[in-house]
Amino acid sequence: MTVLAEKGKEYSLTDDRLNYFKTAAAEQEVTPKQALWGMASKHIASLSGMCKSGQGDMDRWLEKITDSINYLLLLRALVEEEMKDGQN
Repeated sequence: MTVLAEKGKEYSLTDDRLNYFKTAAAEQEVTPKQALWGMASKHIASLSGMCKSGQGDMDRWLEKITDSINYLLLLRALVEEEMKDGQN
């Protein structure tokens, strides 16, 4: 099972895999994309630090890179959903 599928089960109580981004957005009074980007930024900043320091074992590199890719895929899903709903 992929990380994205595993995390989807862990982080959503509904069939909507984007639900927690929408909930976080409502709590923070921002858009779901902005809420997602705030969460993704942590992973990007971590990768930036790893690139600058050269530190991290392969498992950590793979985890951070995979998490970052998954956040971008989820961002794509939010954008596609907004476009479909005419919220662009």
